[in-house]
Formats: sequence, structure tokens, C-alpha cells
Amino acid sequence: MSIYDELQVKPVVNAWGSVTIMGGSRMPEPVLQAMLEAARSFVTLRQLQDRAGARIAELVGVDAAIISSGAAGGITLSAAACIAGTDREAIGRLPDTTGLKCEFVVARSERPNYMYQAAEMAGARLVEVGDDDAVTPEDFAAAIGPRTAAVMLIAATLDRQRLMSPRVTATIENVAAITRRAGVPLIVDAAAELPRAANFRAFLDQGADLAIFSGGKALRGPQSSGIVVGRPDLIEAATPNNNPHSAVGRPMKVGKEEIAGLVRAVELYVSRDEDAELREWHAVARRVADGLTGLAGVRPEVVTSGLYSRPPIMPVCLVHLDSASIGVTRDQLHQRLLDGEPSVATGFFEGGLAINPMMLASGEEQIVIRELRRALGGD
Repeated sequence: MSIYDELQVKPVVNAWGSVTIMGGSRMPEPVLQAMLEAARSFVTLRQLQDRAGARIAELVGVDAAIISSGAAGGITLSAAACIAGTDREAIGRLPDTTGLKCEFVVARSERPNYMYQAAEMAGARLVEVGDDDAVTPEDFAAAIGPRTAAVMLIAATLDRQRLMSPRVTATIENVAAITRRAGVPLIVDAAAELPRAANFRAFLDQGADLAIFSGGKALRGPQSSGIVVGRPDLIEAATPNNNPHSAVGRPMKVGKEEIAGLVRAVELYVSRDEDAELREWHAVARRVADGLTGLAGVRPEVVTSGLYSRPPIMPVCLVHLDSASIGVTRDQLHQRLLDGEPSVATGFFEGGLAINPMMLASGEEQIVIRELRRALGGD
């Protein structure tokens, strides 16, 4: 009997992707083995953090890196670094920012927004600019002032906004030009921007001072891990805020097992054949589309677009639904699949369901096809 059986928790066929709500990713055996080995011994966690960060920086070709508790934890550490620097007294007071620069210029967003909350946990005070369909580099420039500690962009959100509205002209590059002139750091949340492995450097090359990635998505490392890469002085400032130090990041603990697992996951990731992997994902998405072709009220379509998946190069099968014709809404169908035997989780968009092949094991796309056809009355 598995632990899930004992807890009466139903396993799910994950056609949603590397989303946190589904547990992120399925870790390869070498990652699990590294975690098991790490669990058998004690180490000085500070030394392990330093050595692991240096190893990851070497592997992905950046100047410095630090391991965080997921990408959200990485945002908190980055915010703390930009606010308090290496001032130990200031670090010890966070999130109290009395006398410190603490304003973070960000694009306006609906609430709740856990990424913005992650910065606020370190004491950041958000200064929001623009709106959903209009945000420009000039908006960021006008908002930077004497109390600005950093500018923060969310890569996925900015991409989607640009695709939806020509009045969204802010980019990482043109905002970075502004932050450089102003002398304030630019933080980029790139949690789901892998593959490609080159993206570890790409956002820094575009002008970001820090870029943040999830360890539990495409990297297939522990779900509770993340990586911050970038300027050595800012990584140095983030370090005393991180666990096991007595600071704002202490509750966001990454254990020795997760650190070891993440290092191994990055080693595996940079050695993968990304082109072959993308071709296989595209073939899986195509098989799903072909398997749903001919169903009344259903139009499958394979796309690569930042509107529907992260990163934008990820192939996704969009299942467009005519609810009036099929007699079920998108949300009802989504729930029907989750409640099925086996349970199948899909993503969704305004017009239907989205099938992301990234986390499907070999052959699981046939289960997705079968259960979708059954839920739609096609079999």
C-alpha cells in the first residue's frame, strides 16, 4: 500500500503541467537517490548552501546563485537583498524597513498575487504602474524615486499582456535600460521559463540583476526548491536572509535533502537534449489532438503561445469547446475529469481545456484521450 493509499489521496494523471497545485513535477530516480543519500548524514547547512549555489552557478553559466524555497521564496530573498543589502542590523529588522529604501515598482495586478506578497513579506512597499492592457517603460521610469529599492517584473505576466494588447510596450530590455540609468536593481520572476537551459543566462543578458526559477517545474527537482541567479553582490546580500540564518527567510527552509536533490536535478537538466525533448512533447500534443478529432462540439489545436503555456515554446493541445453543443461547461468538464477513475487534471483557458504534455509519463496521453472522450460522451 502506497502512502497515498494510506492517506486515501487519489493519484492524478497530470496533463495540466508543472503547476504547484498538482505538485510540480515527477523527480527522476537520480534526484531521489541524491536526496536519500543526503538524508543519511549531517552537514553544516550554511556550507552546503554555499557550495551548492556555487555548483549550480557553474553548471548554468552565471556569476552567482542561491537556493531558495521555491520561486516565491526566491522573491522574498531577492527583495530582502535589495532592501537591506549586507547590513546585519537592517537584515535583523526586516520586514521593518524604517529608514531603508523599500519601494518596489511593479506592474499593476489583481489580488491576491502571491509573487507580490512574497516581496511584501521582506518589507517591500509596492508602487504599481500601468494596467492590464497598457504598461510602458515610461510608467516604470516615472515611478522610480528616492525610496525605490528595486523594480520587479514577472516574465510570464508581461509576455501575456503584450500578446493581448499593443499598448503594453514594457519589456525586460527596455525596463532594464531605465533601471540601469537609475541605479536600482531589476528582479525578474522567471519561475516557469525553462526550457531552454540558456534562459538561466538570457534574462541576465537582457538586463536583469536577479532572475528567479522554480526548482520543481521543468527542472524536475524538489517542489520546495528554487534558484536565484545574478549579480554576486546581490546573491551575497540574499545569503544572510536565507535559512538557516536568523532572518526573514528562516521560515522558508530548504532542507539538506532538497538542496542535494536540486543540484542533481540541475546536473541532469543541462545534459538533456532539449530539441529532442521538445519534439517529443509536440508529438504527444499532436497525438492528443488527433485522438479528439471528430468529436461534436470539440476542436483540438496544437499551439505554442505565451497565452496558454510557460514557457512559450512549450507545445500545448487546446481543446476548444462548444458548451451549447456538448451540454457541459468547461469547468464542469474539468471537474468531471478530476472526479474520474483515473483522475485526470487539465489546464484551461477561456474557450476550453489545455493539455500540457510536459509532465505526462510515456503512454499517459492515451489515458487523457480516453477519459476526455468518455467525459464528452464520445465513447
